[in-house]
Amino acid sequence: MGLGYVLLKRLQRERRRRSRHALVPDESIASPEKRKGSCYQQDDSPRSGKKMRYSGPYLPEEMWQHIHSLMPMKDAARAACLSSAFLYSWRNRPKLSFSTETMGIVEGTTDFIRKIDRVMEKHSGIGVKALTIEFNGLFSTKARSYLERWLQIAVTPRIEELSLSMSKGKAYYDFPCSLLSDGSGSSIRLLDLYCCTFRPTSEIGCFQSLTRLHLEYRLTYVEVRGCSRLRVIENKAPNLHSLHIFYQAYHPIQLSFGESSLVKNLSIGYSSVLNHACAELPYIFPNLETLTIRSLGEMVSTPMVPNTFLHLKYLCITLSAVTLSPSYDYLSLVSFLDACPSLDTFIVDVSAKHPENDSIFENPSHLRQLPEQRHDNLRNVKITGFRSAKSLLELTYHILENTSVECLTLDTSFESFRCSPGKPGRCSRMPKDDLMEASKALFAIRTYNEGKVPSTVRLNVVEPCSRCHVMEPFTVETRK
Repeated sequence: MGLGYVLLKRLQRERRRRSRHALVPDESIASPEKRKGSCYQQDDSPRSGKKMRYSGPYLPEEMWQHIHSLMPMKDAARAACLSSAFLYSWRNRPKLSFSTETMGIVEGTTDFIRKIDRVMEKHSGIGVKALTIEFNGLFSTKARSYLERWLQIAVTPRIEELSLSMSKGKAYYDFPCSLLSDGSGSSIRLLDLYCCTFRPTSEIGCFQSLTRLHLEYRLTYVEVRGCSRLRVIENKAPNLHSLHIFYQAYHPIQLSFGESSLVKNLSIGYSSVLNHACAELPYIFPNLETLTIRSLGEMVSTPMVPNTFLHLKYLCITLSAVTLSPSYDYLSLVSFLDACPSLDTFIVDVSAKHPENDSIFENPSHLRQLPEQRHDNLRNVKITGFRSAKSLLELTYHILENTSVECLTLDTSFESFRCSPGKPGRCSRMPKDDLMEASKALFAIRTYNEGKVPSTVRLNVVEPCSRCHVMEPFTVETRK
């Protein structure tokens, strides 16, 4: 038996007693002096002379409001009719929950809207921390204007929980994301939307307090960035086709998407992402068509991919750790090619710093060759930030020997921005070490790759801009 039920029963008994003694409702909390002695005080009335009124036990106002906030909606509404103290609390109730269960028997959509509107009209809008509205088949076009007015009352910079459940199969509600601007979204910890269209914009800002996000039906695109404490993403939205997750942490996020996941476009980046991608992503996202992987931590060689991305056509791998492991083997990326029989485009972005001893000129032994395995659907390959690393030259050689590639681009420029003739501006600055490495990479391409390029392959070698950079030619000293 809950506290709200006990208090409600007590108030009902006092109401019956009040009617027998001709008591009038107390419209204010009695002063401590009046509460001393008997709980009944005399009240002078011009109409009926002296009458008794019930002052009730003395408790701080905050205590009454807290007690009232713990009551279910039905009991809280009834208590507000019996006590002026509870009436004030009702008009400032921090948790509002509307459903057919909390509102009692409703006679269709119009009656449901009317009952909610009566509550919201009398609510001050101050201090609302949680708002839940479950239409359960009662949402209609008529309810849209009412719902937006209710949200304008309740959604303030203090709100922490917002849950809207529309009607599946009927008109979907286009959630007004502008309500979450001006700081209103920064306090939200729980956002739960069912059968809503949700299109947040950059004006909303960051959901810095968000710990739980539940979106179901009509969800097509999700992007998560910088949530270093995030541990689990569970999806039941059948229409989700694009997912982007980037955060700086060493732990993988647990992804639960069901066996029939229709996600076709995935971008994911964190420290150990290569291992996770090889071991789990084919199981979680069997229908992927495009995959972008960004590794953010210190990297070791890519493990074998035990499963197959049957439908993957586009793969981009960015190696952006501060420094690569001296033993990192670019040739191990071939395991991704083996796992993607339908792959058409393969991009490797090498933006990490290299150890000096991985250059082909530091270890000029013969290039390794893997057992022949054809990748005949591969047509376009691009490697940006191309270096003179021996294993990177071996990867390039493997692609030339075992694929039907039509265009191979090797970019040695390391430039995030490149100028163009006739337009103002200069290329982004390249440090001296990067210019030297670009010179070494160009020499390595001419020495080890150009002679292996078939006549059917278009080779594009991108050099640093000669208008903005001065690059010293690299030469190999002849050993005596």
